[in-house]
Amino acid sequence: MKRTVRRRSSAWSYFEQVGANFVRCKKCDAELKYCGGATSTMISHMAAKHHVSIPLRSAARGSWSETPPSWRAPDTEEESAFNPEREPSERRRNKRSSVWDVFVKVDEEVHCKLCDTKLKYMSSTTSMMYHIKNKHTENPQNNSVAMPTQAQVTKLVTNMIEKDMFPISVVDGDGFRELLADIVHSYNVPSADEITRSIECHYQEKAADLRMQLATVEKVALTADFWTAMPSQKYMTVSCSFITEDWQGKSAVLHTHKLPSGGQLTAECVAEKLFSTTQAWMIAGKVPACVHNDKENIQLTQGVAQVTWNYVSCFATTLQLAVSDGLSEDVLQIISAAGRLVRHFSHSSPAAQALKEKQAQMCLPQHKLIRSNRARWDTVCDMFQCLLEQRWAIKAVLSDRTVTSKHEAQTLEIGDDCWQVMENFTPVLATLKWATTVISAETEVSISNIYPITFSLVQTHLVPKENDVEQVSSFKLAVQKSLRDHMEVDSSDLASNPALIASMLDPRHKHLNFLMPAGRLAAKVKLHELVSKLDASAASPKDEQLETEVTPDLSQTATARKPPSNTKNTMMLLLGDNYSSSYATDSEAQVDYYLRDIAPSLDINPLDWWRLNGPRFPKLASLAREYLCIPGVSLPSLLTDAGQSFAVMRTRLNPEHVNMMVFLNRNASI
Repeated sequence: MKRTVRRRSSAWSYFEQVGANFVRCKKCDAELKYCGGATSTMISHMAAKHHVSIPLRSAARGSWSETPPSWRAPDTEEESAFNPEREPSERRRNKRSSVWDVFVKVDEEVHCKLCDTKLKYMSSTTSMMYHIKNKHTENPQNNSVAMPTQAQVTKLVTNMIEKDMFPISVVDGDGFRELLADIVHSYNVPSADEITRSIECHYQEKAADLRMQLATVEKVALTADFWTAMPSQKYMTVSCSFITEDWQGKSAVLHTHKLPSGGQLTAECVAEKLFSTTQAWMIAGKVPACVHNDKENIQLTQGVAQVTWNYVSCFATTLQLAVSDGLSEDVLQIISAAGRLVRHFSHSSPAAQALKEKQAQMCLPQHKLIRSNRARWDTVCDMFQCLLEQRWAIKAVLSDRTVTSKHEAQTLEIGDDCWQVMENFTPVLATLKWATTVISAETEVSISNIYPITFSLVQTHLVPKENDVEQVSSFKLAVQKSLRDHMEVDSSDLASNPALIASMLDPRHKHLNFLMPAGRLAAKVKLHELVSKLDASAASPKDEQLETEVTPDLSQTATARKPPSNTKNTMMLLLGDNYSSSYATDSEAQVDYYLRDIAPSLDINPLDWWRLNGPRFPKLASLAREYLCIPGVSLPSLLTDAGQSFAVMRTRLNPEHVNMMVFLNRNASI
């Protein structure tokens, strides 16, 4: 009788025995319990975890042969890869688990990059997969971690450069490349040339969209912002503002011109840059005015033949000049002393810590001291307000000899008379700051507020009071005089100023109560004159239809209608069907009816008012689009954090990319 041996299960092709009671999977290093020669657990593991089907022994499982049968040929590619009889060099290399994109191995542990969780590593990725599935649900299913694609990461890098206005060469930096390599595995950082081409394509798309918008609007106001980058390179950024068909105010940057460096900038050069911009964007005949922040360079361009628009000074710049004119030597010394005090607490850690303790003891707000900036006079107001708030805490620290030496205290101490000046000075500066904040609001119509605010400052807030100290009275008079000169408050031709015309077309200010009767009459005459010019031009079909309805031909009406049967119908025949209509059709009637209408409250948006009432005053609505689109300040505002941040970021740009980068940064929302 032949001796036979028991047939061995093919499951052992994928497992090896570890000790007496455990087996380890050769594919994933998972350890399973092994009892009495049963392989069902191993077969189930291969089917569930690795999708490998291992057939059970057939009915002939009790048959015996003299030698073990040859191994079954692998059914799948995956089986073939793990066949132990194949040479190691022939086996297919295992695919690296995607969990290693989220985890990093440190000694005998693995650390999650997303949440810093530490797990024990036992040659298996199962615990890491469970962690990702349970703790980071934003990742896709099936125990896989989806990483951004090459295109997605490149787009994010491009957006970062556009939003933060980084030099494009930042992508060539070693530190930047190491950062991306550590965060996004297998990502090939594109070169600066590739990023430049991507940004150029985005610029072309944005420019095409903006050009389509400008083609649909009636009037487009310009702003010219002159600024300087390092090293002493001058630029002029030309922007535009307009009102859409549905009375939405919008603004956008058009072009940033590189100006000649060295020497005096000529009026012809500025005019040529502005005119070329209007030509390139096809808005040459649509520009009513240009707002600027450089009176010296702009003033002479009005004599250039190409210039057909008015010029309006940036109100923030005008107010900056007026405040500078009002700061006397005594006030500047007080500002300097206050700055030294703030600088001491900023640089001395013991003094800063002592100030915090004194603030807590005195139940004062835990505010840090603010230091003024020479380029921004509004920071003087902030510095004075903060010092006055923390005055007694500061004095307590300066009198504490364990923190401040006697010599330091004598140098830093501010006299009571100076504190009095600061106390009187702060409300005046705060009023001027509020005025600039209102004018600088990007979401509101601003030009119509210029003269109401100017006259309010000149006639009320800058009038010296009896209890004002000498320095404050002198400051008020000096700023008042400077504003009168710069804003031409006493000019006989004030009614022709675009800002005053805009005030008349703003329903909140149309009564011009801040002017004398003679000034209001001159402004009304000017408004009638502007409406008459519209009449001289070709009237729209809608206006012609309205005027025809108001003054019907009596002969044609008599033949078309039956003889009137009563007095009421006779009056309608003689005076017209629209006699009692609220829609004014005659030009002069439109102006008179508009001025007699009740003024709305100051908190309404004039564009919303015109959206509802434009059909009542079609000619005035056309003028409103022309003048209310003019901004009150140039871009960016001098007294906003966003404007200051943008002003700093643009100075670090490569001159070759300034125009493109400024355009994309400021027009991100278009």
